[in-house]
Amino acid sequence: MAFKLTLFIILAIATLTLTPPGEPGPGIAGFDKLLHFLAFAALAMPMAYAGRMPLFLIVLAAMAYGGLIELIQPHVGRSGEWGDWLADGLGAFLGAGLAAMIGRRGRVS
Repeated sequence: MAFKLTLFIILAIATLTLTPPGEPGPGIAGFDKLLHFLAFAALAMPMAYAGRMPLFLIVLAAMAYGGLIELIQPHVGRSGEWGDWLADGLGAFLGAGLAAMIGRRGRVS
């Protein structure tokens, strides 16, 4: 189940980040980075919760995916940004850590 959910999130992120941009979002400073953070936290959580894969591999895979997206974005009318990639990595790191702690707690009880 965790793998299927992760694949769904991968496809959702690809759709949202690799399609031509629409109307600009809210003019709130950092809002774009928050969305990257949350998306990649969600991406890392299912596999980390399942506990079948080392956390560093989950975070590394998420960061590689985020980096690939940032490299592709200029080719679809978007801009690739180091700040987005950093937000992806931080989200993956914290999402994986939180999900692993919750998953372990549930397995111990």
